[in-house]
Amino acid sequence: MAERIRVLLVDDHQVVRRGLRTFLEVQDDIEVVGEAADGAAGVEEARRLAPDVILLDVKMPGSDGIEALRGLREVRSAARVLVVTSFTEQRTAVPALRAGASGYLYKDIDPDALAGAIRSVHAGHVILEPEVAAALLTEEGTPPAPGRSSGLTDREREVLGLIADGRSNREIARALVLSEKTVKTHVSNILMKLDLADRTQAALWAVRHGVTE
Repeated sequence: MAERIRVLLVDDHQVVRRGLRTFLEVQDDIEVVGEAADGAAGVEEARRLAPDVILLDVKMPGSDGIEALRGLREVRSAARVLVVTSFTEQRTAVPALRAGASGYLYKDIDPDALAGAIRSVHAGHVILEPEVAAALLTEEGTPPAPGRSSGLTDREREVLGLIADGRSNREIARALVLSEKTVKTHVSNILMKLDLADRTQAALWAVRHGVTE
């Protein structure tokens, strides 16, 4: 049997956590390993439990989701963070993604789609709702000219476009007929040249600057 995806739930509403747990625990490949009611507790539980994926609300009393994302980065958590919230405003979506979230979904999502999203971010994909991508494009007005990415090679631009398309390293390797090791090298070079922390930020940068497939 394949190893299960270990999930941590961080939401201040107990009813929401209970509902998520009830649904996710019937999935053969997903295991809920813990819960937390605010951002600070979520960071501590992430440090203690080392989950693969964290389902995180944005608006919580005390330490909110944005603070939690920053805290997770400080403690070097390897977990992929999927924001699941009822807040659709640009002022919450964009900061969450910039702080390191791998996706931004709404609480009215179909349960099966949520399970699929968990599997997707665990596999290294970045999930961007269309309106969130639009918010990124309009946040700073007209996207900067393509010359901003002139430091990238043609191959690196191809890789960056596929990252923005939500492809994992394995999928990029297949699409470009490269080894995964070579793709990883390209990703590292892209992050270094653009001064970005991770592939989520790279995807956001690519959307905002028009470097997409």
